[in-house]
Amino acid sequence: MSSNWIVYTVGFLAQILFSGRLILQWILSEKNKRVITPSIFWKLSLLASFLLFLYGHLRNDFAIMLGQALTYYIYIRNLQLQGEWQKSPKWFQLFLFAFPIFVVLYAYNNGQYDIEKLFRNEAIPLWLLLLGIISQVIFTLRFIYQWIYSEKTKTSQLPVGFWRMSVLGASLILAYAIFRKDPVLFVGHIAGLIIYVRNIFIWKKQGQYEN
Repeated sequence: MSSNWIVYTVGFLAQILFSGRLILQWILSEKNKRVITPSIFWKLSLLASFLLFLYGHLRNDFAIMLGQALTYYIYIRNLQLQGEWQKSPKWFQLFLFAFPIFVVLYAYNNGQYDIEKLFRNEAIPLWLLLLGIISQVIFTLRFIYQWIYSEKTKTSQLPVGFWRMSVLGASLILAYAIFRKDPVLFVGHIAGLIIYVRNIFIWKKQGQYEN
C-alpha cells in the first residue's frame, strides 16, 4: 500500500509539472497575444518527463515509458536551440541524457523486463495496450513535428500543427486512462486538453493580426 502511494505521488508530481508548464505558457501567450515558448516550458517538460518515465517504469506500463522516452530527448534538443542546455553542468547533462537508457538496459538485463510480457500484461488487455501505444505515438509525433519545424527555422517554436496533434493525442490518452483506470493520466490530460484548444484559437487570432 505504501509503495503504491509513492508510485502515484511520482506520477501526480509529473502531471503537476506538465500542467504547470502549459498554464505558464498559456498565460504568457494570452498576455502577449501570440503563442510563445519560454525556456521554462522546456525545463519543466524535461523534469516532468523524467518523473513520468520513472512512474511508467514503476507501474510496468510500456505505453507510458515509450511516450516519454521519445519526447524526452526532444525537450533536451529544444533547450539546446534556446541555448539553455549548455548552461547546465556537464555531469548533470550526462545524467539526464543517460537516465532513460540506463533504466531500460538495467531492468532488461536484470530480468525485470521481458519483451513478451510487456505485450502480455494481465492488467492490460492487448487491445487496451495498443490503444495506449497508438495514443502515445500520436501525442509524441506532435513533438517530432515541432522538432522538425524548429530545426528548419532554427528557433524553438510551438506551431499550430503541434496544438492540433495535441488535441487528438490527448483525447485518445483520456480514453486509455478511463479504461486503464489511471487517475494520473486522466487528471493530467483533461486539464491540458482545454489549453491545447485555447492555443489553437490564439494562433488563429495571431494569424489575423499578422495578415
